Amino acid sequence: TGLFNSQIPHGNASLLLRRVKVQDKGRYKCYTTLIQSVIMEMTDEMVTCSSHNIYPIPQVTWATDPPSAQESLESSTTKTTDHKGLFTVESMLRILGNVANYTYFCSVISADKTQIWTASRKNQEDITQEEGYALSIPCIAPHSLQNFSLTWTFDSSSEPIVILRYDNRTRHTFNLWEGQAEVDQDLLLLGDGSLLLLKPDSEEHSGTYTCTFSGLQSRHIVQTRVNITVASISETDSHRYNGTGLAEGGHHKGLNTTSSCIIGHHGAECNRQPPQSDAQDELLRKENTCGRE
Repeated sequence: TGLFNSQIPHGNASLLLRRVKVQDKGRYKCYTTLIQSVIMEMTDEMVTCSSHNIYPIPQVTWATDPPSAQESLESSTTKTTDHKGLFTVESMLRILGNVANYTYFCSVISADKTQIWTASRKNQEDITQEEGYALSIPCIAPHSLQNFSLTWTFDSSSEPIVILRYDNRTRHTFNLWEGQAEVDQDLLLLGDGSLLLLKPDSEEHSGTYTCTFSGLQSRHIVQTRVNITVASISETDSHRYNGTGLAEGGHHKGLNTTSSCIIGHHGAECNRQPPQSDAQDELLRKENTCGRE
């Protein structure tokens, strides 16, 4: 048997049988490869869309949300073939304006128009919030999905880890951060896969979060960088005052008094500015022993 390799890129996938015999009789079927997946990558300046091992040559189209004029979506597409005659297509599109304002859609369409595989991607604006307060990281599917899976990954510095996965077909949920993060399954069925961090911590939860909706011949990715800051001292102290106006750590609410201690070989020496009243001075004298008996 043999193929006409030079003719395959032009759509001729005929099979050549040499020295045929009676035993060769039967039904022969020819299959062309389907579009298996579309991969999208994004930088601050460029969006790249690629698909591999396709035959015949597919078509690549671009779109955005909010919509953009087609003439503004100037892309460059390259097509290469391997030793089997299968094609790889790669298309690059320059970012329009602020990358966080657009969702980019790339569709790879089979030559016979019977199959369309669409990928979309959005890089959201960074989120900064103080630790200890609940935080919602948005992720909305761009269109209605029937059978889909949702995956959240987290990357701080090492390899990304899967922190949550939900399968719409089985209704099964895997949550590595149980008690720390969750999604609302009722909203999820409506296409809202936003992740709620219940009590984010500056060290454990600062990093890049990636949300991926995977459906039939479609994939939607939303990426967000989150920075959880350490709680400010003033706000922390405001939660520590008891009913008498004293802080749990021995600081008095409302006093304009500063004190400092130097620890040396002969013990601690303290220096503080005079308080506003004798009563306050007596109170501080008892509190600010600075470690001396």
